[in-house]
Amino acid sequence: MVEIKTDAALEAMREAGRVVAHALAAVRDAAAVGVGLDELDGVARDVLDKAGARSPFLGYHPSFAPAPFPAVICASVNDAIVHGIPDGYRLRDGDLVSIDCGAVLDGWTGDAAISFVVGTADPADEALIDSTRQALEAGIAAATVGNRIGDISHAIGGVARAARRGMPADFGGHGIGRRMHEEPHVPNSGLPGRGYRLRHGLVLAIEPMLIAGGRDDYRADPDGWTLRTTDGSRAAHVEHTVAITDDGPRILTLP
Repeated sequence: MVEIKTDAALEAMREAGRVVAHALAAVRDAAAVGVGLDELDGVARDVLDKAGARSPFLGYHPSFAPAPFPAVICASVNDAIVHGIPDGYRLRDGDLVSIDCGAVLDGWTGDAAISFVVGTADPADEALIDSTRQALEAGIAAATVGNRIGDISHAIGGVARAARRGMPADFGGHGIGRRMHEEPHVPNSGLPGRGYRLRHGLVLAIEPMLIAGGRDDYRADPDGWTLRTTDGSRAAHVEHTVAITDDGPRILTLP
């Protein structure tokens, strides 16, 4: 069932989103050559703890996963698309890193992701991240009262396909509120004018995931969580929690 939030709930979600933004900024600042992914997870944990928030990722155990997720961030490097488990891997010059983070504060959830390059950036990686951000911006711009989910999907997919990027099939955004994953599902490609009609108070996590090589398939690591490109090409992932309002889309996961 799709839950429509009150204006008071939107304000509460804004505070949760602010915590997420601060955690992502702290992780980005800490990311450098030689830093371990587990250390970045520790940085995010500290931000959540100081804010009095908890992680919706830690201990999350969907049916497809062999074990609960063991961290507060997803850290996906290079050919990892999403859901990477932060381990002892130490960042190298030129790594493309995607960090996904969530926070639950006073019972309400925020969820966002960023992608960046550590050290010296390959122009191809910068272009991939830029097209992923553009896809997110297009999706957010389409998140207006009276539009439908398919309009968001079409906007994201249009940018991705124009840039000749792939997108992992079956993965996309979602409703968000008291729980991290709520209805409706928000595909990253689709037909305009289709799906649930957007109303004031609907909150969505919009999250394009783009693959440099242009393919839409992926494979899972033995850990059951990490998804990787099948051709070894790099991937980027960006996300914001967005409220649909009568005044236009409102991004809740800004600092």
